[in-house]
Amino acid sequence: MYAVTDDAIADDRLPDLVERILAAGIRIVQYREKRRADGDRVRMARRLVEIAHAHNGLLIVNDRVDLAIAADADGAHLGQDDLPLAIGRRLLGPDRLLGASASYLHELAPAEADGIDYLGFGAVFPTGTKPDAEFAGLDLLEEACRQVSVPTVGIGGISTDRVSSVLARGVDGVAVVSALFRSDDPYRAARDLLEAARQL
Repeated sequence: MYAVTDDAIADDRLPDLVERILAAGIRIVQYREKRRADGDRVRMARRLVEIAHAHNGLLIVNDRVDLAIAADADGAHLGQDDLPLAIGRRLLGPDRLLGASASYLHELAPAEADGIDYLGFGAVFPTGTKPDAEFAGLDLLEEACRQVSVPTVGIGGISTDRVSSVLARGVDGVAVVSALFRSDDPYRAARDLLEAARQL
């Protein structure tokens, strides 16, 4: 289970929400924030790194390798329009994780060749968190899992009742935004998601 923060969440609430989902058992969190100033993002990422590490978890920074390094995060996740993956890999070095987003099969081989550690593939379902996300669907997700050797995570519109249908397609995990960060009880939501994953 891979948690991705919702950039609609206020800064004063985010650390507590991340603390709750880590306490529930999730061990990897991606900090996704596209609107705030770089200095604010680095400060928040550093705080989230502290929280994640206190729970033996990992903190990944979305989009920005430089911010990941500045915050001493565990890695960065890059989309197709971000810094080229090969450059991101070189800047991060061998000890930090590099993830990549993909929505089409032709994007897979180049990403693997550039040294990614894992792949986020989707959108598996339509998602309100990222309305402009390219729709991939379950069948394309299954084919992507067959074509890559790195761990693959399905993302996009995944809720508790959809976890098993995604995992059944061969992914190594699922990434969740709204089901966690827009829940009235993020701790319970995380527990329910983890339990749904264990049922497969």
